[in-house]
Amino acid sequence: MKNILLFLSVYIVLFTACQHKKNDTPSISSAELQPLRLGMMTTLDGLPFYMAKQQGVYDSLGLDLNIIQFNSANDRDAAFQAGQIDGMITDYTSAAILESRYHDINLIMRTEGYSCFIVSKESRIKRLQELPRHNVAISHNTTVEYATDQILKKAGISPDVVNLPEIAPISLRLQMLQYGQVDASFLPEPYASIAMKGGHKSLISTQELGINFIGTAFSRKSISEKRKEIELLITGYNVGVDYIQKHPQKEWEQVLVELGVPENITGLIALPSYSQASRPSAKDVGEAIRWLKEKHRIPDQYSETHLIDTTYIHSQNISQ
Repeated sequence: MKNILLFLSVYIVLFTACQHKKNDTPSISSAELQPLRLGMMTTLDGLPFYMAKQQGVYDSLGLDLNIIQFNSANDRDAAFQAGQIDGMITDYTSAAILESRYHDINLIMRTEGYSCFIVSKESRIKRLQELPRHNVAISHNTTVEYATDQILKKAGISPDVVNLPEIAPISLRLQMLQYGQVDASFLPEPYASIAMKGGHKSLISTQELGINFIGTAFSRKSISEKRKEIELLITGYNVGVDYIQKHPQKEWEQVLVELGVPENITGLIALPSYSQASRPSAKDVGEAIRWLKEKHRIPDQYSETHLIDTTYIHSQNISQ
């Protein structure tokens, strides 16, 4: 706890200095801060946010952060459109579709996360080339569908010879894979490790494919009305990253349990390489947008410049 308070003190000093450097307006007191609602999937993409909240970082910053978890991208996006959350951790693909249709979302930072392509032990699939005539579960307009499309291309397989059922809830995809109702699917952590603990195999990951499509996005209304709150959210994220990097996982594995990771696999999970907050890569966002255009899901004239907000992180690292 002493270490986390030390990190927090450093970030508050740096953050305040940067704010005064940008403008000379007085800082907003905690009494004037509004609550912030952040949606995220039941995965480990948002662990630094959750770590900062559990360690009391946001309380110390005066930010009332409410983290709301969702089991499917459809539920998360519906909550966002209904104004039930201010922002969310999302796929670049999902964010681009929402922005192209409703013009009310911007990506403010890159978020680390990955998925593994898990094949059921009952399927006896050992290579990607063996996927034809099998059931590969996807979630439309997400990294899951994009990554599935990429591995089929990699294996020289036409999507027409693979059954691609839409199963959006992550827990349901895992359950159906465990019971042999689907043969394979991309699963994020901790679901991938749960599956592998049960004897199912990973053939490839989005990390190996070079897919980095996860980011944190907010509505333009929240960006306009809750700027200070979002800046403090990012500050806390960086403190959470520092804590994860500098403390053995054994010291905070209970946080993983609180996030839904079974106690018997907390030591088996390979966490993403969390890093300080940075902008979404225009290259990665561009790749996601090109794929959506190929699928005729967004207009041909749509550009990544519509999607990325560059005002929160002016350089590659907010602490620079």
